[in-house]
Amino acid sequence: MGILNVTPDSFSDGGRYFDKASAIRRAYEMVEEGADIIDVGGESTRPGSEPVPLQEEIDRTIPVIEEISKKIKVPVSIDTYKAEVARRALDAGASIVNDISGLRFDPEMPKVVSQYKVPVVIMHIKGTPKDMQANPIYEALIPEITDYFRESIRLAVESGITEDKIIIDPGIGFGKTFDHNLEIIKNLREFTLLEKPLLVGVSRKAFIGKILGDAPVSERLEGSEAAAAISILNGANIIRVHDVKEMKKVALVADAIKRMSVN
Repeated sequence: MGILNVTPDSFSDGGRYFDKASAIRRAYEMVEEGADIIDVGGESTRPGSEPVPLQEEIDRTIPVIEEISKKIKVPVSIDTYKAEVARRALDAGASIVNDISGLRFDPEMPKVVSQYKVPVVIMHIKGTPKDMQANPIYEALIPEITDYFRESIRLAVESGITEDKIIIDPGIGFGKTFDHNLEIIKNLREFTLLEKPLLVGVSRKAFIGKILGDAPVSERLEGSEAAAAISILNGANIIRVHDVKEMKKVALVADAIKRMSVN
C-alpha cells in the first residue's frame, strides 16, 4: 500500500504532494514501482495534529481520486475517519476505506462502508491524533488491542459489513510508546488468530528514528525496511509504505523466505 498524503503537514512528506498535479504524478509513479494499493489521505494524523474541516479534506482528496482511479489498475483507498469523505471518495472511484479510528470516530462510517460493500481497514488507536501520544498506558497491550478489534469487528458486522471485507491494523505509533511499538511487531502473530488480513504501517515512524540514534525522517529507510520484513515474517499481509520501490523488493524477499519456512 503506497502512501499518498495530499496534505501540507504530514510527518514524513507533508507538502510534497499537496498540489493535485504532484499527487497524481506520485500515484502513477508508485504504481510503476509496484504498489498494489494507493492510499490517499487529506488529513495529517501525526501526533499532536489538529482535525481538518470536512470540506477542506474533501477538496484535497476527491479531485485526486477522481483522476487516478480512472487511469490506474490498482485499487485506491481513502484514508479517513469521516463518513462523508469516505462516501465522496467511493463515489469518485475509491474502493477501500482506511479508518484510523476503527469505525469509532464517526457513527455513520459503518453504514457507508456497508452500503458500498467495500473492504475496510480497522485500525487500533488509543485517544485521538491530538492526544494519543500524551501518555498511553496499557495493562496488557496485545490483549487490549485484540479486544478493541473484536469490538470493532462486531460493530462492523452488525452494521452489515461482511467478515471478508475487514482488514485489521494494530496502529503502530497511534497511542503507543516506543516499547509498545516493538512489542506489537514482535507479537504480530497474535493478531492473526482473528483470521483477518493484517495491515502494518511502520514506514519512517519515530520509533525507528529513535533506534537509529534520533535519525531524521529522511534517514529511516533502512530501519523501515527491517521493521517491514520482520512484520511480514510475523504475519503482516499488507505493508503501508512511503518508499514503494525499495519496499517492494523487501516484500518479495520476505515473502519468499516466509513461504519456504511454511513448507
